[in-house]
Formats: sequence, structure tokens, C-alpha cells
Amino acid sequence: MRDILSFNTFVTQDILIFFYYVGAVIMPVVLYVFKGYLIEHISFLKTVNEKLHTFYGAFSSGQKTVFWVMFVIMFLCMELCWRMIFEAMIGYFDMHDYLYQIANRLK
Repeated sequence: MRDILSFNTFVTQDILIFFYYVGAVIMPVVLYVFKGYLIEHISFLKTVNEKLHTFYGAFSSGQKTVFWVMFVIMFLCMELCWRMIFEAMIGYFDMHDYLYQIANRLK
């Protein structure tokens, strides 16, 4: 307990994993569920939504297919980047813990 209070041991790994899943799973689902509410109550999003519907309506069926394939690919790339960011942070804090343990053994 003393190591945690003196910041010699970090509690970040469990917290980072929690926030990873919040950002990777819960946030997209919440945004999808509340999409209609956000568009209806925020004028900027309402304008953007109308422009996007006009733009998307001008696509042919082949272009719509390409649009959705690209959307899925970009979403998966963003999920991958989100994962790599959290892996790097977890690796950094693990490295701190390992170096702290090594330094204590050398004393």
C-alpha cells in the first residue's frame, strides 16, 4: 500500500484496460444509440447530417458499396490505433515497474 501511495507502483494497467474498453466498445455504441438525439438537439450536427445525406444520395450503388467498405476499414484502423496507444502506455508503465524492481534489487 505504501508503494501505491508514494507512486513507486502505478495502478494504471487495470485503469488503462478499463478506459480502452470504454473507448473501443462503449463509446461507439453510445454514440450510435444517441445519434438521433444529438442530431436533433445540436444545430451544427443537424446541418452536417443534412449535407451528408445529400452527398450520400448522389452516389451510385457501386459508390455506396465502396463508401461502406472504406467506412468499415477506417473504423477498424481507428480501433487498431486505439489499441496500440493503450498497449504503448501499458508497456511504458510496466517498464517503469520492472526498472523500479531492478533498482531495488541493486541496492
